[in-house]
Amino acid sequence: MKLLGSCHCGAVRFSLNSAHPYPFNVCFCSICRKTQGGGGFAINLGGDADSLKVEGEENISVYQAQLEGDQGLSPAQRHFCKNCGSALWVHDPRWPELIHPFASAIDTDLPAAPERTFLMVGSKKAWVPVDAGPNDKVFDAYPEESIAGWHQRLGLES
Repeated sequence: MKLLGSCHCGAVRFSLNSAHPYPFNVCFCSICRKTQGGGGFAINLGGDADSLKVEGEENISVYQAQLEGDQGLSPAQRHFCKNCGSALWVHDPRWPELIHPFASAIDTDLPAAPERTFLMVGSKKAWVPVDAGPNDKVFDAYPEESIAGWHQRLGLES
């Protein structure tokens, strides 16, 4: 599926191909919560890094989060619009073939997920509800199942 995305002010527009376009992965980690998640969480998708096309690249800044304790900087590079602050996507050089766009930056209509995965719930704040349904999965930390694995298990690859 081709995904089209943009920032709020329109200074950055991007597109990429995604075999994993269902917004199911609700992350409550402190990095997602503080850098992107107005609801106390963020949802990202999986995309093909080689297909990423960007207009307005000069308006993008990259943030690498400081990890807890003495772990140093996260290798994950969070791209955002330096004008309006919109979170756009995450790229991690450990998986160079992947881009993880934030569902909130995608303008294309996304398919509704038949179930959701709530992850890093151990990091969420008390004011944030976990609205898990009967088929949803809830994890205190990161689950072993990847975005691609979830789509494969449910037969939802496009």
